[in-house]
Amino acid sequence: MVFRLSLSYEMTQCCIKLFFNIIIKEVDMNRNPRRQRSHFAYKAEEEYSSEKKLRFLAAIVRSSEDAIIGETLDGIITSWNPAAEKMFGYSEKEALAKPMSIIGPTDRLNEFKEIIEKAKKGIKIERYETQRKRKDGSLIDVAVTVSPIEEEGKLIGLSAIDRDITAQKQAAQYAKSLAAIVQSSEDAVISEALDGTITSWNPAAEKMFGYSEKEALGKPMSIIGPPDRLNEFNEIIERAKKGIKIERYETQRKRKDGSLIDVAVTVSPVREEDGNLIGLSAIDRDITAQKQASQYARSLIEASLDPLVTISADGKITDVNEATINVTGIAREKLIGTDFANYFTEPEKAREGYKEVLAKGYVMDYPLTIRHKVGKLTDVLYNASVYKDFTGNVLGVFAAARDVTAQKQASQYARSLIEASLDPLVTIS
Repeated sequence: MVFRLSLSYEMTQCCIKLFFNIIIKEVDMNRNPRRQRSHFAYKAEEEYSSEKKLRFLAAIVRSSEDAIIGETLDGIITSWNPAAEKMFGYSEKEALAKPMSIIGPTDRLNEFKEIIEKAKKGIKIERYETQRKRKDGSLIDVAVTVSPIEEEGKLIGLSAIDRDITAQKQAAQYAKSLAAIVQSSEDAVISEALDGTITSWNPAAEKMFGYSEKEALGKPMSIIGPPDRLNEFNEIIERAKKGIKIERYETQRKRKDGSLIDVAVTVSPVREEDGNLIGLSAIDRDITAQKQASQYARSLIEASLDPLVTISADGKITDVNEATINVTGIAREKLIGTDFANYFTEPEKAREGYKEVLAKGYVMDYPLTIRHKVGKLTDVLYNASVYKDFTGNVLGVFAAARDVTAQKQASQYARSLIEASLDPLVTIS
């Protein structure tokens, strides 16, 4: 069984110093027989303890998830742990005795020499971020900690701990991109804690609601809630806590000056890496102008004396005006969702009519007879056309019916007078 140890930089650094000091002392004594003999008694006494310590420290180095590299003062690699093999692609055999520059990008080769020079001058080398090059030529972002290896106060080498922060850097860049999107958004983007306290407030929120970021942060979301909708915020939080998806909805919000605006709200849960819910984010889009335009259009539709209806592509009624309600005798909510053809004396002809609109794009003066629920008949001429979304896809049919009952009756009356005449009558072009 293999254990991977995840250590802090400080702990790893401390262990590495001890490890390399022991290694370098061993190497030095093997190269210096005189010193080996003078040190023999001490070494004999401490052999077991040192060997045990060495095995422990070596285990830490080998099991570390950070690349740990030892180098001499001329930049030659003297040790290369398994994490370095995995990170850079060179085996230990390939890396040992090679210069540190094998993992240096072309534009950063001087970095290794500069670090050694600093260490020689006794300058503390702070943890820094840079890039390293893998065997395959690809670059990775790393955080580097360099420590001097000393013997009896004399600098004899360096140890470097390289931590791969590529994913961390990418995540930071992604976070910056998201932050830029939020800051430049024309929608108010607000985050809140689970107690309803505002934790972020973008420039669009300042513009929309009139509160500066400083004024809004730390305040309850209720500062933008109309008095009759204050419970809405708590209800949303409770639904999020229960894991219920919160669909986009329309409501009203209150500005700092007390005026109300219509908004479309999208709420999303904010979670930690472990999935724990820690807050909510809300995107409020100002739809006041859109609502006013819609209300204006609706007032024009309702003011029409002609029955008006919208029909889906499959022939179902999606909306009607008051004139349609009057001519059929059926309430709006009961008409919506039913088959358009059901309210005519000739359902199949009505069905053919809206199919013709879908095929051609329009019809003009299409004759039909509407049947009221009590049996009263109304002769109409329909003018209809398709309506589309912004991409050009047909959504349905808009139809307007003109009541021609009186006109038809007058025509029939005139015809009856003509036919009742005993004199021959003729029209000539």
